[in-house]
Amino acid sequence: MTVEIEPLLNRERPFWRRRASAQGALTLLVGGSMLAACGSGTTGATSAPSATPTPVCTGTTANPGYSNGLATVAGQATTLSGAGSTFVAPMMSVWTKAYATSNGVQVAYQAVGSGAGIAQLQAETVDFGDSDAFMKDSDIAKAKGGPVVQIPLVQAPVVVVYNLPGIASGLKFDGETLGKMFSGAITTWNDPAIKALNPTITLPSTPIAIAHRSDGSGTTAIFTDFLTQTSPAWVTALGGSTTSVGKTVAWPVGIGGKGNDGVSAIVSQTAGGLGYVELDYAIAQHQTYGDVKNKAGSFIEPCEQTAAAATAGITSYPPDLRVDIVNQSSNPQAYPITGLTWALVYQNQTKAATAAALVNFFSWVLTKGQDLTGSVNYTPLGATLQALCIAQLKKITVNGTPVSP
Repeated sequence: MTVEIEPLLNRERPFWRRRASAQGALTLLVGGSMLAACGSGTTGATSAPSATPTPVCTGTTANPGYSNGLATVAGQATTLSGAGSTFVAPMMSVWTKAYATSNGVQVAYQAVGSGAGIAQLQAETVDFGDSDAFMKDSDIAKAKGGPVVQIPLVQAPVVVVYNLPGIASGLKFDGETLGKMFSGAITTWNDPAIKALNPTITLPSTPIAIAHRSDGSGTTAIFTDFLTQTSPAWVTALGGSTTSVGKTVAWPVGIGGKGNDGVSAIVSQTAGGLGYVELDYAIAQHQTYGDVKNKAGSFIEPCEQTAAAATAGITSYPPDLRVDIVNQSSNPQAYPITGLTWALVYQNQTKAATAAALVNFFSWVLTKGQDLTGSVNYTPLGATLQALCIAQLKKITVNGTPVSP
């Protein structure tokens, strides 16, 4: 039986990893104001042992300062509704609050998971969806409003979090070992495969308690994409490469949590816990998390800088921007479990005011909004991809006429 852990609302700041962030909220937001809570209670989390960050993850990075946004479209609506990814929820909270202050438009975003966000867009119950796994042709075919423009907004790492009292962040993992752990083939923390990767650390015999998502999740899609690429044991256990990756998979072991916060809660409250969450959730809950082996053979700490390296050097993207960046970079500093999140917007809008508000909001997100990403441990889009995303906005029409010429 799957036990679901509801999201938690406490959001404390990191103990050493990053600069202090703006307030994040994982609930329904209107211009940054909380309207309804997803859950309540205490975190059960305690401060994890500190570890020294690797040199690439120290300091801060320069804001991109993009200024290629579209001209503001007149006659916009003053409210928008969106739903989807919990992966992007802390970032969306910062964006919606800042945008309400600077532009007077309130954007209500429900962090319900990528799968639910796609479903709400398909049913036309929101103005936009958001997913960390792009919509496939079969998903678009079910969309009542016709073709969908898919716009990457930001990138971020999915991190491997664990609860081993006395052991700091920085345990080393490779894909095959993670695949065996999450499929139940490795069951204790002192297994020889884990010890071989961490020979200087005394690991306990504590049983591994797997935590995974219980809802349709883009974070799961990113994580299982990595396992499918790097772990034959995982692929075999899940019945093949077509069933070992996706927003939902048939987890062989573990307890399901709702949203990134749900998985974070299970790990925080369970000795020997092991799960996967977006970086800011781990930092907010003072959790320990691991370094992961990349294509270049290096064990990489997840942070804003190493997530940026995951797309550094990519100059060619598909026209619809449905691209997989997980474990694609051979950059020696690239963190391999890095993913994108996509805004999902109907190409052919029927309400001029809504269409104008959508174009204006996402144009702001892709320019001024990119300078806010570091405040909550996300990574701005690279210049090549960002320019292509601006071009995606130009595809949005009202009754066949482009919203932005």
